[in-house]
Formats: sequence, structure tokens, C-alpha cells
Amino acid sequence: MPNITKITTQKKRKDRYNIFVDEKYAFSVDEEVLLKFQLKKGMELDDLLLAEIQFHDEIQKAFTDALNYLSYRMRSESEIRLYLKKKETEEPIIKEAIHKLYSFNYLDDLEFSKAYVRTHVNGGNKGPTTLKLELKEKGVQDKLIVEALKEYPYDIQIEHARNLAGKAVKKEKNISERALRLKVEQTLLRKGFPRDVIHEALEDVTVEKDEDEQWDSLCHHAEKMQRRYKNHEGFEYEQKMKQALYRKGFPIELIERYLSNPDGD
Repeated sequence: MPNITKITTQKKRKDRYNIFVDEKYAFSVDEEVLLKFQLKKGMELDDLLLAEIQFHDEIQKAFTDALNYLSYRMRSESEIRLYLKKKETEEPIIKEAIHKLYSFNYLDDLEFSKAYVRTHVNGGNKGPTTLKLELKEKGVQDKLIVEALKEYPYDIQIEHARNLAGKAVKKEKNISERALRLKVEQTLLRKGFPRDVIHEALEDVTVEKDEDEQWDSLCHHAEKMQRRYKNHEGFEYEQKMKQALYRKGFPIELIERYLSNPDGD
């Protein structure tokens, strides 16, 4: 039966050891595996013991890889599984590595989700619907997501939606009041805020334009429409202008005022 004739520390990794059997290099193991199986010079190795040693060493390798991946930030269990699969780790090894991570409290999907929500709440650029979808993509269970989203109170959602709406309003020029409100609402929906939050937030944001602003915006668009419909005349021209400007969100009375007196005199 083969036996261990020498054990040396690897030069680049002091936590791994080279095992020599019958004076020849046979395999390497993690320090934890070395201690677990009490490997030492003169120890005999049968096939069953060797297979068990190698299995546990693969688990330790996967565990170490996962810890390195976790060192950058918290991860969900699903993220760890996907990472190990990409490294071509076999499923039984992944299962044992995941179990070991849980035993040392390195994995906790609820705490991960809460931390994820808190981070984005501090950023203020995403609504709860977006965070829910992102956590689902990371493989977090629905019941844990519901619990984690408690870290994003309703009043904070409204505050963030209000701030984002205010920024959106300032960016928009030459747009009708109706189109502006719709655009702000769509922006907040894309950010992941629910409609009830958007409705309440917009109560505190001025999206109305005064008459002069509305008129200037309409004139800006009407000038473009005139060039588009320059080959049309009379009733057909007026109808096309009315339809185009109405679709832009301008009130019909303002459109008719422009068409009857485009110079605004």
C-alpha cells in the first residue's frame, strides 16, 4: 500500500501542501484538509481514503473561492452558486461549499437583501419595484424580498420620487404641460416607483407651466410642424397642425390661438 514519504509547503501558497507518495509528487491539499485527515509522513493511503481526501480538498477549494468572491461585497446564495459553476465546480462540491458557508455565517440571503436595499435607499435613484426585480434576479426568495423592502419606508420612497421628479422637470424645455407630467411619471415608473408614490410625490412638484411658457413651447413645436406640412393648405393644413400639436400635449384653445394668429399679436 502506498504511503506518504514527504510533505512540503507550496512556495506561492503557504496554506497548501504538496503530498509525496513513494518519493513522487502525488497531489496537494489545503491546510484544513491536512489537519482534518492528520496527514503525515509514513501514513498509508488506500484508494477510499485518497478519494475522500480529494473530495474534501475540492470542497475547501470551492469554499476558498467563494470567500474570495465574498470579500468584495455581500452576495446571495444564488450568486455564489453561479460563480462556482462558472469555475466548473461540480454540483456536489458546490452543495457542500454552500453548506460550509452557511455554517460560518458567511451567507444569509435576508441580511444580504436588507443591505442591498439600504445601499440603494441611500443612493436615492431606484424605487422599490426595481429593487424587488433586481433581488429576484439574484435568486432571493420572494418572502425574503418582502421582508428586506421594509428597509425602504413609504415616506422615503415619496421623498426620493419627489427629488427625481424635480430634477426631471428642470431638464425638460419646449414641452407641453401635459407631456411634461406624463414624461415625469414615466421616468419615475422606469425608476421603479409605484403609482401611488408617484401620485403623492407629484403633488409637491410643480409641473405646471405659466401661459407664456406654454405659448413659447407651442411655438417651438409649431415652427417644426409648419416645415413638415408646408405643402398642405387651408383646412387640411390646419387639421394636420391641430392633430400634431394636440398629440404633443398642448390644449386645443392654445393651438387654435396660434393658428389664427401665429405671431401672437
